[in-house]
Parts: sequence; structure tokens; C-alpha cells
Amino acid sequence: MRESNFLHKLRVLRVSVVNDFRLSTRDSVLPNAEISRWLYYLCRGVLPNMRIGILTGGGDCPGLNAVIRAVVRKGIMHYDDEFVGFMEGWRGVYENKTMDVDMDAISGILPRGGTILRTSRTNPAKREGGLQHCMEVLRANRVEALVAIGGDDTMSVAQRMYEVGLKVVGVPKTIDNDLMGTDFCFGFDTAVNTATEAIDRVHTTAEAHQRVMVVEVMGRDSGWIAMYSGIAGGADVILIPERPFDIEEVAERIRMRHARGRYFSIIVVAEGAKFAKDGNAPVVTDMGKDEFGHVRLGGIGQILANEIEHRTGLETRNVVLGHIQRGGTPSAFDRVLASRYGIGAIDQVHKGEFGVMVALRGTDIVTIPLIDAIHKTRPVDPELVEVAMGLIDPIPAVPVNK
Repeated sequence: MRESNFLHKLRVLRVSVVNDFRLSTRDSVLPNAEISRWLYYLCRGVLPNMRIGILTGGGDCPGLNAVIRAVVRKGIMHYDDEFVGFMEGWRGVYENKTMDVDMDAISGILPRGGTILRTSRTNPAKREGGLQHCMEVLRANRVEALVAIGGDDTMSVAQRMYEVGLKVVGVPKTIDNDLMGTDFCFGFDTAVNTATEAIDRVHTTAEAHQRVMVVEVMGRDSGWIAMYSGIAGGADVILIPERPFDIEEVAERIRMRHARGRYFSIIVVAEGAKFAKDGNAPVVTDMGKDEFGHVRLGGIGQILANEIEHRTGLETRNVVLGHIQRGGTPSAFDRVLASRYGIGAIDQVHKGEFGVMVALRGTDIVTIPLIDAIHKTRPVDPELVEVAMGLIDPIPAVPVNK
């Protein structure tokens, strides 16, 4: 009987600690913080059922629905949570556009591309009083914590919201794979597979017509898709934003292949790749910017194709893969990674650890501060560049006249 009374008191104490935790903010620490922290972990360190918001922001990619599914399934089945989805990313928070996300809502979405919550590139920080308005909407919807799924722009807003008091956990999403702190973002593997399959198909028509084919892939600031798909697809030249290129050097590599009897060539170029002679400026379709200050890139492939044909005399065509890299069903790797991220995110919510993003390090799911994920863009690994360089013809050094 005494043990039963003790357990009852412990449960009551746990509820009290949890309530204190929920009512506290990052800037108002409880007077008995050390005692509460000790009791919190003594009582399994897990918050009870909560009402949790979830959103997907930025560009879409395969695997978003897999994350939503994992968060909601574990949240409902293991923590007895309730979920509210905010439609179209941060726009849904700002404009109070919501949907209930329950077991019926996530049924059958694992293999589907896109996102059942839709998405947009909305930055509430650009609106006067936007962040505080979002906090009011979240309070009106009785949201106790938020899971934000997106890339660097979505994570940057999540960090700003965290700074004004929101309990938020981030999940890294970008086909560009350029978020710091994580080895891979979900969506990248599917995009690479799509690009590689396209390059394989381009190979056959390039060889049949003895053409140079330029394949333009996505990659604004980092060339991860170009590098992976270029290596996997056997490209003869790979051009990435991290390394501005000399167009004459590219033309010379094509001439060298032609001289040794290889009458077709494949060039893979990231949309953000830069001509060295242009002061490292990317090619843009127009000067308009989105709410995060990004210009619309595009056109590098056609300009490159024109230059190659002019300099080599070889027929050159351009193929832009564009948004097909974002669409379609996620690969098995992305489904598993997205599910692991979703489970990691909901577990972090119930551990009470906020202002963080789940990440992949080696084979482990870890967390890093949101601020560390957004402070700069993650460039392509130099060792991967060396692999690519080792697979193509070296350009002979120009002899020095003595």
C-alpha cells in the first residue's frame, strides 16, 4: 500500500512538473528549475499527450508525406497526441489555414510525392508584426509545439519563431542537399535517381547522333545533384556552383574526347553554376526575387550549349530536367530516411528539446541547433570533386617556353 501511495504521489508530481514546463518559456525559467529538471527526467523525461502543429515549407520533394506520416503515427499511437496541419507552409500559420491531421488523413500517403499539406515560399518575417501574428494564430489553435519540415528558408523562419517563444523542432528537406549539419536530406536520393535515369537516356541519343548533350539539373548554391548524378551517369564534364568554370577549358575537354574517337559527350551542369569570366555571377531568368530574396535561376544550360557548339563546331543540344526532379514517388532510401526523421522529430517534442533540427550523422539520427543548420550553405565535399576529376581526361599542361 505504501508503494502504491508513493507511485500515486510521483504521478501527481510529474503532472505538476509537466504543467510548469508547458507554461514556462525559454526566457522565464522556473525558480526551482534544477529540481524540476531532475524530477522531469526521473519521470521518464517524456511529456504527455500534446496538441502539435505540423507544416511543410519551401519547394516540394519526394518524402514529405513520409515524414508527416511518421510524426502523426507515432504521435497518435504512442503519445496520444492531437495534430493540426498548417496549409502551404508558413502562409498557413500567418493566414490561419489549417486541417486536422489524423490517422485517416495520412492513410496511403507513404509512396506519394508532394505533400498533403501543400507548400509555399512564404516568409512571415517580411510582414510587419508577422512573427507575433503567427504566435497569436498558434495560440488560438491551442498549439503547444510545432514540427516544421523544410529547407534553409523554412528553418530560418523556425529559428526566428523560436526566438520569440515558439517550441519548434525542424526536419531537413531539400533536394539540393545543402543544409549544414546533416549528411543527407530526404528527397535528394530520389532527385539523383531521376537525374541519373535521364542522363542514361540522353547517352543513347547523344551517341546515335554524335552530339554534345548538356543536361541542366537543380542546384542553386551547391552542386550535390549535379555531382552525384554526373558521376553515376558517366558524365564527361560536371559543372557546379562551388567551382566557377572556364568555358574554353570545357570546350578543350570535348575536343580531346573527339580527337580520340569519342564523338559524343555529356555535360551535367547545376543551374547555379557560374562562368569564371562573369565575376562568379549565376545565370538568371529574371531579376525578380521571392520572399527570401532568391532570384529565379535558369538558362545556364542553353548558354553553355551555344558556347560549346560555337567553340568546337560540334552539334550541341540542351536538356533541362527542371521540376521532374521534385516529382514522383520517393525512393526506398528517402522513405526510410524521412520516416526516421519523423520519428526523431516527434520524440524530440516529447523530450521537451526545442530550437533544434533532427539530422543524419553517419547512420545515427541526432539533433543540432537550428542556428547551426542555417548559418551557411553546405558545399559539395572536395573529396567527391576529386573522384569526379579522376574519372575524366586531364588537360595536358601547356609547355613553358624557356
